[in-house]
Amino acid sequence: MSNSSMKAAQNTSILQADALHFSYPNQALFSNFSASIPPRITLIRGGDGCGKSTLLKLLAGALPLQSGQLHINGISLQAQPENYTAHVFLADPRTDSFDQFTVPDYFELQRSKHAGFNDSVLAEVIDGLGLEEHFHKQLFMLSTGSKRKVFLAAALASGAQVTLLDDPFAALDAASIRFVLVWLNAAASVSDRAWVIAGHVAPDGLRLAQIIDLGD
Repeated sequence: MSNSSMKAAQNTSILQADALHFSYPNQALFSNFSASIPPRITLIRGGDGCGKSTLLKLLAGALPLQSGQLHINGISLQAQPENYTAHVFLADPRTDSFDQFTVPDYFELQRSKHAGFNDSVLAEVIDGLGLEEHFHKQLFMLSTGSKRKVFLAAALASGAQVTLLDDPFAALDAASIRFVLVWLNAAASVSDRAWVIAGHVAPDGLRLAQIIDLGD
């Protein structure tokens, strides 16, 4: 894929991606891909297999670039990888890396990684998503929806300058979707943080600063 189709607001970029190249052995995904991620909410839209999840992992520094440059407010992933990744939170709902963690242990891990982690926000989100009953459990014991709620709670509380959410509304009940939409729309009024959501379509009622269209 040579580039993205964008509809963008005129905002100062928080995350800058320049000339990214990435391919799997049997699939070329990104060639000379560049994007400026402004404050507030960006939607990465596209069909199955177009590279939405892969792009989030690349932006997070969780998947090595084959070439290209990534910067968050001037911090280079290539030159300062630990500093860069400290400013990013990736909520990957498909990961099993944390399955042996209890819910509190997972939150403690994220608290240790993110200097801006907000325990007051975490408590409010735990209550809003109904996670209290799962606190004694390890993540592998949770349903798909409950596990996603744990990742979302940590993401909303992280304080990260760039928060990357992969298909955040999938497997959530209607009340939880409404709760997360309220939080994200509140985030849309903050000018020093960027939220990047990957999905097939924009959820109704979500205020977007930008759409990056990877095609179908």
